[in-house]
Amino acid sequence: MNAEPAVQLRLLDLQALDSRLAQIEHKRRTLPQLAVITALETRLAALRDRIVAGETEVDDLERGLAKAETDVEQVRARAAKDQELLDSGRVTSAKELENLQHEIASLARRQGSLEEDELEVMERLEDARSALAVLTTERDGLRAELDTNITERDEAWSAGERDREWVAGERGKVVVDIPADLLALYDKLCADHDGVGAAALLRRRCEGCRMELNPNDIGRCREAANDAVLRCEECRRILVRTPESGL
Repeated sequence: MNAEPAVQLRLLDLQALDSRLAQIEHKRRTLPQLAVITALETRLAALRDRIVAGETEVDDLERGLAKAETDVEQVRARAAKDQELLDSGRVTSAKELENLQHEIASLARRQGSLEEDELEVMERLEDARSALAVLTTERDGLRAELDTNITERDEAWSAGERDREWVAGERGKVVVDIPADLLALYDKLCADHDGVGAAALLRRRCEGCRMELNPNDIGRCREAANDAVLRCEECRRILVRTPESGL
């Protein structure tokens, strides 16, 4: 394959632009914010489950407290009614008085027991609310941190996209200068060699594989026609001669 030396040099321009595109894409895939976002989303997902469980516990305890308060109030009302009846003097039968006094005493014991239960539920509810507040505070902090990293990621992506569009535009200007057969070879070599299809011969070394050419290869390159498209014997990339090739 043959191509004018100036055209072959344009391959190096194309390679530089393609390498820049690869760098932009690599940076996009490896932004530090991406790992942070993934970790934060994982933590938030686990935290959401704990918050749901905490909210459920608080709801259950609030209902339990409401029931306990109702039970205590009912006993208090019944005891107050009995005490009022006792104090009114309307009950004159000794047996009825004894029964009434017994019921008042029983209600007092019942009220005491219910109030203990109520106090226990109140304490549990206070602890559950405190625990839930800690979880929601942690969640809010993680959400703020997540929002910050998402914003930074999006800004980095936008900057990268602007760079990519500019480089792609410059690439289009270079591609028109390269014959189709040479471009096809370059593209194939890029696909086979990690995105590098052409490399400069610099001071007798291939810049693609970083291997120094042996004397026989140096002689071959020196004797080749100016428009001959050379290949590195080690990596098989297109080897572009430059004024600094050392030939």
